[in-house]
Amino acid sequence: MKVAFKPGTMIYPLPAVMVTCGDNPDNFNIVTVAWTGTLCTDPPMCYISLRKERLSHAIISQQREFVINLTTESLAKATDWCGVKSGRDVNKFKEMHLTPEAAQIVKAPLIAESPLNIECQVVDILELGSHDMFMANVVAVNAEEKLIDKGTGAFQLNHAAPLAYSHGKYYGLGERIGSFGFSVKKKR
Repeated sequence: MKVAFKPGTMIYPLPAVMVTCGDNPDNFNIVTVAWTGTLCTDPPMCYISLRKERLSHAIISQQREFVINLTTESLAKATDWCGVKSGRDVNKFKEMHLTPEAAQIVKAPLIAESPLNIECQVVDILELGSHDMFMANVVAVNAEEKLIDKGTGAFQLNHAAPLAYSHGKYYGLGERIGSFGFSVKKKR
């Protein structure tokens, strides 16, 4: 039996990512985001959604670029901490012992400890209500070399123990139960 539940954002789990922004060490910031995802494959596009009162909202609105840094179980504390503390009050890189690293294209820094960094340039900002959506082109991707399969060239994020967010809690992903198309794959 189902019960009626109030309308809300119940699409879980989501990736918990740390988004970096700023164009010099004096204004580098990290904000934790779960409202993120893919918009388009060709051209590659993604989005993040931020509340207007967040410091990162102002920085990204002005500079129109950011980096999505995927997180892992070992980054869980830093991921949570960077979501509850304000960059107006603390240097999140310093306090969480994270390493800012130069990106290939954007001025915003990468987080060196993240296994995958997605460099983004904003193409549009949609004002939606509690959050604004920053739609962006993916202009570069930086992957941890040890997570690249030598035979196939595929990125194996599962080997990094990725972090997921589900209704206020963080989780690891667990075991794989299939691959895309496994339900229709012909048996040999």
